[in-house]
Amino acid sequence: MASKELLKLLDEAVAREIQVSIQYMWQHILWKGIKGFAVKDELKKIAIEEMKHAEDIAERIAYFGEVPTTKPSEIVVGDTLKEMMEQDIKDEEYAIELYQRIIQKAQEEGDHGTAHLFKKILMDEEEHLDFFRGILEDL
Repeated sequence: MASKELLKLLDEAVAREIQVSIQYMWQHILWKGIKGFAVKDELKKIAIEEMKHAEDIAERIAYFGEVPTTKPSEIVVGDTLKEMMEQDIKDEEYAIELYQRIIQKAQEEGDHGTAHLFKKILMDEEEHLDFFRGILEDL
């Protein structure tokens, strides 16, 4: 059984994943201009990946007999392409830090399943961060 502290972190992770899945999808929809054609599809793909992460984390929380949150963290779409990418970078950096804490806590508790899940998700988040940083460099 997971500790209350770990379950709280997992719930925070679900809220974050719901947030960015909506945020990135709205950015995909609202992105305008010639540069938008180069990244719109990637934003949509990342939004869908984030929703899958939310599902995986929620399933883990349910495994522990708890009910995952349905409330996203604050969604910040941004008004300009630069604002969007700066926000997305902050969100991915936060996710990486959060997921590293979750991995550490899960390992301390002997919860290899949660640690394994978040190691896989962490790799995706690092790729997302790299993508957003690359886009920001070109703006």
